[in-house]
Amino acid sequence: MSTLVCFGFGYSAEHFVQMFGERFDRIVGTVRSTERAAILSAHDNGRLKAIVFDGNTASPELRSAVHDADAVLVSAPPDENGDPVLRVLAGELAHAANLRSVVYLSTIGVYGDCGGAWVDEATPAKPEAARSRERLAAEQAWQDLGARHGIAVAVLRLAGIYGPGQNALAQVASGRARRIVKPGQIFNRIHVGDIAQAIAAALMREASGIFNVADDEPTPPGDPIAFAAQLMGVAPPPEIPFETAAQTMSPMALSFWQECRRVRNDKLKNELGVRLLYPTYREGLRGLFAKAR
Repeated sequence: MSTLVCFGFGYSAEHFVQMFGERFDRIVGTVRSTERAAILSAHDNGRLKAIVFDGNTASPELRSAVHDADAVLVSAPPDENGDPVLRVLAGELAHAANLRSVVYLSTIGVYGDCGGAWVDEATPAKPEAARSRERLAAEQAWQDLGARHGIAVAVLRLAGIYGPGQNALAQVASGRARRIVKPGQIFNRIHVGDIAQAIAAALMREASGIFNVADDEPTPPGDPIAFAAQLMGVAPPPEIPFETAAQTMSPMALSFWQECRRVRNDKLKNELGVRLLYPTYREGLRGLFAKAR
């Protein structure tokens, strides 16, 4: 029996299991509340076992699942004290006899601000935000664990995630969309379906190393909003200068706008063999719009 353990069973992990979960006989996913655990377990016909994990202690059931794991997917975020999974379960991971492959979901934020220049996996990481520094430290900790115990560890650095329920179409429909203009600002994005593809490829190939998971076309932030409005046949929201929008942004939101880079994905395609289902936001939004009709 093959066992997959997902630490942090959120948006990306859930879509991965929807698309590729049949590859595993047993799936365990961690959540932070008993209510969420009950909902997930009830809606997956018993194939998924959701277990509460608060990042400080682990139940005997979770420790047993880790001991039996063949593959591990980690999307639980680190904190100022490090990676919560390694903090609590490093011993079980080190002695999991069948564990061959770990995929760690990180962020392109670890590159920091590159002034709009192109970056790839060889570009030195220079994170500026505290959360990105924590991510980089967690990446290294997982790679160190893999090196010590002969476990393949693939670090997937994700661009801005969108997909069902979390996209420009939903923002326009709800009236929450803001078409913010900051000259020279560029963002990469990635559809959650392509994240799922990347996870599947990394696990199947037992890949090691760092891989950027981003689309083919970094663009100004307002372009997907305007395109979504066009698909819906409505007027796009008015343009807002960044200086005006910044006055109402949270510190976290503001930090995203202080960094600019263009992300290459050649290694994802050439080494993991991933062919993007949604190479730009246009294919992604068209697909989401067609499914919503």
